[in-house]
Amino acid sequence: MLFGKTIVVTGVASGIGQRTAELAAQMGADVIGIDVVKPAHHIGTFLQGDISNQSGVDQIINALPNGIDALCNVAGVSGTAGAAVTLAINFFGLKALSEGLATKIRTGGSIINVASMAGFGWRQNAQRAAAIAKLNGFPDSTQLLKDFSIPNELGYPISKEILLVWTMLAAHQPTFKSRNIRVNAVSPGPVETPILTQFRQVLGDKRVNSDVERVGRAGTAADIAPVILFLCSDAARWINGNNIATDGGLEASVTIEELNL
Repeated sequence: MLFGKTIVVTGVASGIGQRTAELAAQMGADVIGIDVVKPAHHIGTFLQGDISNQSGVDQIINALPNGIDALCNVAGVSGTAGAAVTLAINFFGLKALSEGLATKIRTGGSIINVASMAGFGWRQNAQRAAAIAKLNGFPDSTQLLKDFSIPNELGYPISKEILLVWTMLAAHQPTFKSRNIRVNAVSPGPVETPILTQFRQVLGDKRVNSDVERVGRAGTAADIAPVILFLCSDAARWINGNNIATDGGLEASVTIEELNL
């Protein structure tokens, strides 16, 4: 389904990004991997880049070719560095890269955002998430945290709430819609990647253990990558503005509990 397609994957040095790039290449895609860290093993073409600031995003955009079929926004941080950095990488950098690459993505192409089950609360915080999602560029982080009353320790879940809301907004944004570019999200639950230890620091062992126990095991990068690549493919041509919970049933379990079903 991906033979001959050009797939860009951020966060390619480890975890879900690495597995997504590996599988895409095995399926016949031409892969361009991006990461701030040089991967131990190159898959396709590697481009070192930093999406935490506008200058870094611009450098990536300028270095990438035209004719991209799909952009997989996998790169992200756990929140241990604080809310300002987390929002810059997990949302503002991702958004700037996606919007900046719109004219380099083929008509009918696809953007896939890796969100998280941690963003489950977006409905309760929809107005805040939408207001931040509609901001342009990289706003002043200190002022942003103050204006929206964002606690430093909640940077990660809030960044994913914003990302889920932006995914819906972006699907109908002229930048993408005029070119028939689909924008979707994938939301993993706990995944056995190098960053899981950091998530335990941010979310707490109790929360992570509870999530794992609900579904029987933690996920793996190999569980998530195929869903990302499905959304890259023409088989998903009528899926737009959607979020696929790829979590072993975790969202269903939490929803049952929240709504007392």
